[in-house]
Amino acid sequence: MNKKIKIAVVAVLVLSAAFLVFGLNGCASKGSQSQAGGMDTLIKGEVETVISMLQVISDRQQAGEMTIEQAKDLAAGLLRGMAYGTDGYFWADTEEGVNVVLYGRSDVEGRNRLEDKDTKGKFYVKEFMSAAKAGGGYVDYLFVKKGETNALPKRSYVQSFKPFGWVVGTGYYK
Repeated sequence: MNKKIKIAVVAVLVLSAAFLVFGLNGCASKGSQSQAGGMDTLIKGEVETVISMLQVISDRQQAGEMTIEQAKDLAAGLLRGMAYGTDGYFWADTEEGVNVVLYGRSDVEGRNRLEDKDTKGKFYVKEFMSAAKAGGGYVDYLFVKKGETNALPKRSYVQSFKPFGWVVGTGYYK
């Protein structure tokens, strides 16, 4: 792995740990509304950190060090392996709704998710796209947690990464 990529990955891990420690400690002794606010701050910071890592990869691609396909493959591989806390993970979809990364789920990656609905009929991927197009934002929906069978309330933050045409997100179960 190139030295710049290693530095970017280390920076992401350090920032993720800092967000996790300060985000969770800052809201641990307060009420649930404060806790939600702390978690909102955490997930937004995590996505912004991932976006900065993607920018390093994109800059290398723009400098001619790799093709756009190689850059996207590298970015997807790194994103697929990134996690924070006990169950925090990231995903990316193209702006057209095709999933790029969802914690290594081969049954989802490569599939268009625009018509995916939660159990209450909410087209959450379409809402991801709208929030990202507006500059980034939060989406509340129901989603099945890995290893579970029932959908649980979830809140996610998403943001666009224009150089790859991706919408990147993470979230927490409420």
